[in-house]
Amino acid sequence: MEFLQLKYFQTVARLEHITQAAKELNVSQPSLSNSISRLEKRLGVPLFERNGRHVKLNAFGKTYLRRIERAFLELEEGEREIIDMAGLEHGVVSISITLPYVLPTLLKEFLTAHPHVRIIQRQLGSAHEIRSELENADIDFCITSTAITGPDIEWQTLAQEELCLTVPKGHRFASRESIALSEAANEPFIALSQRSNFRKITDDFCRKAGFEPHIAFELEEASSVQTLVEMGLGLTFALPLSLGKRASNPDTVQLKITDPVCQRTFGIAWNKKHYLSQAALHFREFAVAFFGKL
Repeated sequence: MEFLQLKYFQTVARLEHITQAAKELNVSQPSLSNSISRLEKRLGVPLFERNGRHVKLNAFGKTYLRRIERAFLELEEGEREIIDMAGLEHGVVSISITLPYVLPTLLKEFLTAHPHVRIIQRQLGSAHEIRSELENADIDFCITSTAITGPDIEWQTLAQEELCLTVPKGHRFASRESIALSEAANEPFIALSQRSNFRKITDDFCRKAGFEPHIAFELEEASSVQTLVEMGLGLTFALPLSLGKRASNPDTVQLKITDPVCQRTFGIAWNKKHYLSQAALHFREFAVAFFGKL
């Protein structure tokens, strides 16, 4: 059984189309079909249900694919470990971080201390997406305000803080220092999309205060949310830690929410079965110390 043959099988299983898979693999369609046929002959069972160029995994194929993907993951982990053992200084750390304003400072300070490390940042939305990326070892870490849990996921608390209500400087609430959230029941809110776990949590805080938030704008980027608030188009929830220097923007005011208590915990998550390079371990230690100073 050849490694390339298994790679062909994995690609066909993902695309469920022989012609598309052949194009992606840069091989002829007959060669790809013959390779899959030889694999099935060796195993003694069909792996796909066929309908012309379209194919679909059957029960045998689904079981075999799980094993193949596990084997490929082990090979990738082994390669990472060997490179790390060889003392390669130019390590790579892949992360997802849901604190857009603290990210530049965190990375700047880390890369100043470890200039040869390369950072790959993945933009992920929901807790489900993040957990899936960690479980599949597509990322080393996630730093988020939502605890990520799973059988193989480790979670370490980095910091705690309370959400505030961000209002434009000309708003009727802007002269105040604090507010009961129920007072904002009729205000237009600017929020992240419903895919965001942060949105789900802030909606729950509004329900605890006795109302459904009126969402005037729903955006994908946290920076865009803050920009619209600065323009006077509505209110939003924010975490001072995630806002960074933008928390002191003269065009907005941050109000403490007195009721209900709107507290969040920041933490870092990783897959305990995923091999972490020396670069990744240094990053985790650095992140713990970095948030401890904030």
